[in-house]
Amino acid sequence: MTGERNLDWLISVDDHVLEPPNLWLDRIAAKDRDRAPHLEHDGKLEYWVYDGKRLPTTGLSAVAGKAKEEFSPEPVTYAEMRPGCYDARSRLADMDRAGVLASMCFPSVTRFCGQLFYEAQDHDFALTCLRAYNDWMLDDWCATDRGRLIPLVLIPLWDPALAAKELARCAAKGATAFAFSENPVPLGLPSIHDRDGYWDPVMAAASELGMVVCMHVGSSSTIPKITPDAPFMANLTWGATRTSGAMLSWLFSGMFNRYPGLKIALSEGEIGWMPYFLERAEQVFDKQRHWVKRGVQFHPFRPREEGGNTSRHDFAEVDVDTIDLRALFREHIYGCFIEDRHGIASIDEIGEDNIMCETDYPHSDSTWPDCIAVVKDQINHLTPEVQYKILRGNAERLFRFTPAEPPALARS
Repeated sequence: MTGERNLDWLISVDDHVLEPPNLWLDRIAAKDRDRAPHLEHDGKLEYWVYDGKRLPTTGLSAVAGKAKEEFSPEPVTYAEMRPGCYDARSRLADMDRAGVLASMCFPSVTRFCGQLFYEAQDHDFALTCLRAYNDWMLDDWCATDRGRLIPLVLIPLWDPALAAKELARCAAKGATAFAFSENPVPLGLPSIHDRDGYWDPVMAAASELGMVVCMHVGSSSTIPKITPDAPFMANLTWGATRTSGAMLSWLFSGMFNRYPGLKIALSEGEIGWMPYFLERAEQVFDKQRHWVKRGVQFHPFRPREEGGNTSRHDFAEVDVDTIDLRALFREHIYGCFIEDRHGIASIDEIGEDNIMCETDYPHSDSTWPDCIAVVKDQINHLTPEVQYKILRGNAERLFRFTPAEPPALARS
């Protein structure tokens, strides 16, 4: 404790909730409950069923309370999970134990940005289910303690105009963040560079409403592969390439110039790679911007007549003679880390105002129940002011969140 800055608690901006089995049953009309996501059992196995799909829950999504030696991707049932995975009051107790003052949770069965509903055959009903999820997140999960649970909502990816309306509806109920894909293209959607401005209604609404665009690693429903037969652990280690790609894509997209209020958070991608890619981006910009500015179309592996690779946003509203990539980063991009000593060692290059904590509860990367101890061990050499920013201050500012007072009872 230093003055008014309590350094014994953190805010995690990337945790996960396993949707309780009654989520949609309680919020969907009785005649449609069999069509909504619901649990079914087949012997000892348990599945979420929706739109003709049977979706088991991977064990790596619910390891809280287990030793590393027990981790497995094999399916688990809710009866085998720690209640904090799906019950808000139990989650609060687990947060107390780990020094987590507040938590923002990504969904599970819907996937990280609601891909389940985007892939559904009936988008009208999918929208009903998506709104039910958002209402549950705002009115049930977070309402358990609004000073400790930060809402994160979903948008209908298939209709940007509807998505903008849903953002406005949820913002009116207190939401300040929504889940988006790190790369929509593998989902079958346009990229943020789309020449026709597919995502413009969403980003305009987000900028106006102050809704943070939160992109979780894996929200493109892909796992990068070094080679088709590379070991899983090699590919998983290499996975930060997705997050660095998202950062670079947004930096060069023109989105921040067109929508100055936009802020993005890159979840579970760590931060140690940021200084290198910022430096490399500056090198590329310095050497290549002039011919790109002239509109020269170029691709080294395609004949010229097949077209180039510049997009409508490349420099549409960017002054290429004065643009400052690092300033764009500092003003609009936030990195999140679980364990990243290399990133903390580079804090002067990244910026103390652009880093936030995450604990990934209850996934297999989580540091629970040692969350606060793990983070403090990484940052205890920094000044109390900087520690406070990383632990909670940056998250409070970005998400316009006022946390509750820390619980009075000491953690056991």
